[in-house]
Amino acid sequence: MVKIYLNNEAFNVECAFDGEAAESAFKHAHYDLVLLDLMLPKLNGMDFLKMVRTKSYVPVIIMSAKDSDVDKALGLGFGADDYITKPFSMVELAARVKAAIRRSTQYIVNQTELSKSIIKVHEIELDTENHRVMKRGVEINLTSTEWKILHLFFENQKKVFTKEQIYRSVWEDDYYGDENVINVHISRLREKIEDTPSKPTYIKTLWGIGYKLGEF
Repeated sequence: MVKIYLNNEAFNVECAFDGEAAESAFKHAHYDLVLLDLMLPKLNGMDFLKMVRTKSYVPVIIMSAKDSDVDKALGLGFGADDYITKPFSMVELAARVKAAIRRSTQYIVNQTELSKSIIKVHEIELDTENHRVMKRGVEINLTSTEWKILHLFFENQKKVFTKEQIYRSVWEDDYYGDENVINVHISRLREKIEDTPSKPTYIKTLWGIGYKLGEF
């Protein structure tokens, strides 16, 4: 059903019906997006996702009937870009696929169009020309989504962002109210940039409102 609908939306879709087949296909071809079910035979979706993230930053959307917060956090923590819960509408799925591919394409193109300046906040330097993040002279490896979130805060150092504003700015799509997507990406970013992630100083939480860049 998904393949037929996306084909009608002008996407070229290849299907793999178990994790090992998916792994083989991914290693031998280039894809613009991975639409991943978690409940796969032979090699489960989480293990497949971990394999993908050792090789590529291709956007990954998880689709699954497993709707607990733990499953969402686990999937996004391994590097998924979005999560859609079954049952879902084909219209919403197609919208998310288009948005994920658009964001990925813009991310690649915009690397050469960013300002040639270095934005520094306390001990972190954001090199927008070379798309690098350094802390105390050590490079921090961020995903494209983590980069966009950090860049958003660094460029708007006095602004408070709601989760909806972050989603619209970073994902460039309508906000579906799923806070786990925002929460997990913020958490992963804190693990990489904060000295003590449980007591963040760079990205501060304003309870009931959203997030803002810390003041130094």
